[in-house]
Amino acid sequence: MKALFRRYPHEWILVGLLTGLLLAAWRLDPPFVSVGTQAELSTHIWEMALLTVPMTLIIITAGIDLSVGATMALCAVVLGMTFERGTPVAVASLLAILTGLACGFLNGVFVAKVRVHPLIVTLATMSAYRGIAEGLSLAKPVSGFPASFAFIGRGEWHGISVPGLIVALAMLAAWVVLNRSVLGRFLFAIGHNETASRFSGVPVDRIKLLLYSLAGTSAGLAAVMFVSRRNTAKADIATGMELDVVTAVVLGGASLFGGRGRIVGTLLGVLLIHETREYVSWRWQNDELILVVIGALLIVSVLVNTLLTRRQAVS
Repeated sequence: MKALFRRYPHEWILVGLLTGLLLAAWRLDPPFVSVGTQAELSTHIWEMALLTVPMTLIIITAGIDLSVGATMALCAVVLGMTFERGTPVAVASLLAILTGLACGFLNGVFVAKVRVHPLIVTLATMSAYRGIAEGLSLAKPVSGFPASFAFIGRGEWHGISVPGLIVALAMLAAWVVLNRSVLGRFLFAIGHNETASRFSGVPVDRIKLLLYSLAGTSAGLAAVMFVSRRNTAKADIATGMELDVVTAVVLGGASLFGGRGRIVGTLLGVLLIHETREYVSWRWQNDELILVVIGALLIVSVLVNTLLTRRQAVS
């Protein structure tokens, strides 16, 4: 047990925090931790969880993508507008995902080829993509999607949640990449020292282009899942989603300076963010308080990361 704690200290801390939160909720509001309530609330987690997968890979390389929420909104608008004009919903969904791919690819071009810092690039595209979404839709929502479309956002396959299955497969694939592939070693190498990686023959530019394209594609798929679940496509969805995604990844142990991160930690970070957000909303019904709590969690996660890094360096 001690060996496991020494190897995964951050993950064990997250397990302790999550357990403490659920125990406190069970003591104060028992209905919150019931199976029925948790199953109902779980539908709110899938889009954020999906976006944390490519974000983990990007942050490991010392990058960041602040445009995922805006990309998701633009993809939802594309889905809604094309469907409204008579395009089959399956084709409209594919166009939305391709839009996400194009947005992510554009981010990747500026980061990898033009060599602009990813924070600047994605901050700019965050505003641009959201503005394009608002301009195209004129802030009008689109609804009335066929009942069969709901299968992607809230359907079940052999008793398993379809969006949950999508997220599980994405996280499993990311775990394999990080722990069982050459690409995973390349990601950590880039995060530790990009210049040395370039001189070592690592295809840094191609990898960055791949990662940001993957983030955009994931945002497109997340938009399809969201619209399917809510039966509404509009330009103001996923506002502030990037804060939750980055917080979950950093809370999970990934370093903003690159070179460190685990998909298991990201999963625990997602669960802690989700349960904290839902419980604050359940007990106090205060959106402003949720923002304060999420911000506090981000600060705490950075402090814990710093302390653990110093401890490992000393030992």
